Amino acid sequence: MDLVTGAMGSLLPKLGKLLNEYKFQKGVKEDIKSLEKEMKIMRAALHKVADVPRDQLEEGIKIWAGELRELSYNMEDVVDKFLVHVNGESSDPNSNKLKQLGDNMIGLFTNWKSCHQIANEIKDIKNQVNYVAKQHKRYRVSGIVAANVAATTTTFDPRLPALYNKVSDLVGINEPRDELIKRLTNKNDQIEIVSIVGFGGLGKTTLAKAVYDSLKPQFDCTAFVSVSQTPDMVGIFRKMLHQLDKKNYADINEASRDATELIDELRMFLRNKRYLIVIDDIWNLQSWIEIKHALNENDCASRIITTTRDLDIATNVGGSFKINPLNLKSSKTLFCGRIFGSEDKLPRHLGEASIKILDKCGGVPLAIITIASVLNVPSKIQNQAVWDKVCAYIGSGLEHSPHVKTMRIILSLSYYHLPYHLRTCLLYLSIYPEDHEIHRDDLIWKWIAEGFIQHKNSDDSLFEVGRSYFTELINSGMILPCIDFKGDVTRCRLHDMVLGLICSLSSEENFVTILNHSGGCCISSPVKVRRLSIQNRNEDNQRKPLAFMSKSQVRSVTTFPPAINQMMSLSIFDVLRVLDLNGCHLGKSKNLNLEDVVNLFHLRYLGLAGTNICQLPAGIGNLLFLQVLDVRYNSNLKELPSSICKLRRLMCLLVNGYHASLPDGLGNLTSMEVLKKICATLNIVKELRKLSMLRELKIKFERNASLEYGEAFLESLRHLKKIQSVIIRGYFPSMDLLEKSWLPPQQLRAFESVRCGAFSGVPEWIKRDPLCLSDLAELVIGFVELREEDLLILGRLPVLRRLWLWSAKQTTKVLSIGADGVKKAKDDGNGDFDFGLLNLLSLGQVTVGIDRHGVTLADVKDAVVALRHTVNVHPLHPVITFDIRPLIQQEERASEMNPEFFFDEELIREQRKLPGKFRKFRAETT
Repeated sequence: MDLVTGAMGSLLPKLGKLLNEYKFQKGVKEDIKSLEKEMKIMRAALHKVADVPRDQLEEGIKIWAGELRELSYNMEDVVDKFLVHVNGESSDPNSNKLKQLGDNMIGLFTNWKSCHQIANEIKDIKNQVNYVAKQHKRYRVSGIVAANVAATTTTFDPRLPALYNKVSDLVGINEPRDELIKRLTNKNDQIEIVSIVGFGGLGKTTLAKAVYDSLKPQFDCTAFVSVSQTPDMVGIFRKMLHQLDKKNYADINEASRDATELIDELRMFLRNKRYLIVIDDIWNLQSWIEIKHALNENDCASRIITTTRDLDIATNVGGSFKINPLNLKSSKTLFCGRIFGSEDKLPRHLGEASIKILDKCGGVPLAIITIASVLNVPSKIQNQAVWDKVCAYIGSGLEHSPHVKTMRIILSLSYYHLPYHLRTCLLYLSIYPEDHEIHRDDLIWKWIAEGFIQHKNSDDSLFEVGRSYFTELINSGMILPCIDFKGDVTRCRLHDMVLGLICSLSSEENFVTILNHSGGCCISSPVKVRRLSIQNRNEDNQRKPLAFMSKSQVRSVTTFPPAINQMMSLSIFDVLRVLDLNGCHLGKSKNLNLEDVVNLFHLRYLGLAGTNICQLPAGIGNLLFLQVLDVRYNSNLKELPSSICKLRRLMCLLVNGYHASLPDGLGNLTSMEVLKKICATLNIVKELRKLSMLRELKIKFERNASLEYGEAFLESLRHLKKIQSVIIRGYFPSMDLLEKSWLPPQQLRAFESVRCGAFSGVPEWIKRDPLCLSDLAELVIGFVELREEDLLILGRLPVLRRLWLWSAKQTTKVLSIGADGVKKAKDDGNGDFDFGLLNLLSLGQVTVGIDRHGVTLADVKDAVVALRHTVNVHPLHPVITFDIRPLIQQEERASEMNPEFFFDEELIREQRKLPGKFRKFRAETT
């Protein structure tokens, strides 16, 4: 039901806009006020409904909420159509013309039908809202919700089995258990806290209980209590006292003391005791703060273990210990043990199917146990066809299995704990197929286009708010991070079980309609489709569901490459906001004519990356509400049409690898925040200064760029007060300009200018005060000659995670990265290759270039081994890669007197993978 509250979240501000900016007739204005008031009342009721799992709601409430959801969508469509019409004369969101249009609206309405039209539609929707409001009173939502909430407190606790596992049933737990025991049995007399954090179903409670059982004999008193989502703090404190001292607190449950009195009692009791307490399943920080008050921080070597699904909570509690999924070996042991008793009893003909199933379970013990329980029946245990079918339907299609229902309950706890806005953002991920890696930035831009993200205050960037949403979902464990070669989380993916959950919820709420590989779709009857994800490969099976859908209300279409031939004509979509065709060869679609895109006036997001297009429609400037245009990876696209400069709401423009030229007029795009892979012309570098909202810039300078280009670019940089990332490629006219004459804003996060020119030394804007660059995490620059004093300064950058340096001249000795000028370089011939990497406490990724000219393979080995050791002992264990030139050939190894010395094949594979990336990079810079 939170989807309805999400829809209202974007609708209510628009109703306010109608009231404040446009002069309607008195009757129409009163209708809008009445609508706004009624919608606010119903949103408050829906917030209560949204906190109850859908399967625990009565059918009447579901119907009421569904009607309200559709009504909200319809109302927003009406308002959007009106705004598109009246704002057609102005595409600048900051323009005063909007106000002028509002002031002159009465006169304009005499020439437009829109006034009469919206008045009638608002009156009609008002009647519908009144009907739904009566339904609200009829079903007595508040009372029913309260009853449902009370009922949920008595349902089966899915954590209970983890507390009573046999030791012999535990798989893959020995290593983390032993590591935690080692951490907790040190000789420190101060209190020690360990917070176990991980995704639901990974076995946090099981691990905590195993450690607890192992350590109990060493302590004076112990307790193991669960907090849960809606904690009864008085009850928790009573249970804690009862477990700590069963003799004196046997009847504590009958006591009438309040929370404050119980906290005092606990503190007094624990004052001189060496205690071990487990606080299981912490859902919010406030619960921990209250419990922490009760735990006397004595000097008796007491220990506290907590578990949580939220990384932020674990970080605040302290002693964060991330529990990882099981590896394949442990997964197989657990899986086969549950079904056959042991791994060696797995029938050979089921070997391949078992590996596929375990791959989909992703090492999550609860998922493995769930699927094992589904298969562990006489009619299925040996049937390969059944195993293959179960594998295909993992995540969805198994909803009726009681074991899968238990798993869904556990996952639902995490889902319903999320704030309403994050639930909507999470459900949007159901548009992606299983095992799909989802680009973070693309996802955030789609959230913005759909209206899921609202400004927290007027100075916030919507994208930055969206990035915080993404981080919260990662920290909640509901989406899994994918780490790129820089060590950044730029993508994510979903566990199949989570995907199954959100697809099921999306279907029930008519949030996303999925046309999947089986030819079916997530709808039970012809409905108004709001968001469409086309994933189907089977043409014959797909035509039928498409034919029955009402498509004029579709807000979002995402088509994946295998299904592009099923894409329908764009002319049927009236209110489309998101069109994602990324990766699809448009020439393979019989119905899709890209020229029709110019009539999609509501469009906010247009994804055409890798679609093999050679030109954009000349009339693309008609899309006055467009916020994102992605045309990367289209090698035949040589220029963008001049009308693109009309897109004053455009926030993100991703161009085709420096090959597509931009028209004059770039300075008109004053909402631009991200501008990547553009080629510098004198006019463009001058107009950049007008893009005051710009956060990210990636630009290439050609060989013929004169000093005038550099001076104009510098002047533009000075005007970009919100810039966070500057990436320069090609041949910059004068690095001296950037070295001495630029003062970047404090929020600069990344600067790259490798091999497009060399600095004579550390730029003045770093040298002046490195500590002021408190956000600078990535630095990629070149020097005429790298010196010891340069590295001493760079070592003072407080949050540097990625450093890539190159020197035009060979250094005469081994240089070391310093920390506040303390670390000094060692003499020539430094045997342990200590470059001072340990001084960079935020380092996340290291790339090392090794020039083999004049050295032996033994020298290379020494360098690689030493550097790998350095990153292994670094507190953050940064990723390290090597660019070895010339490449090491197999025949060179064979010619060595002792070919076995080269420590492993890993470096050979590593250095063979890297050159492709580096060749591509060099091609961009030359």
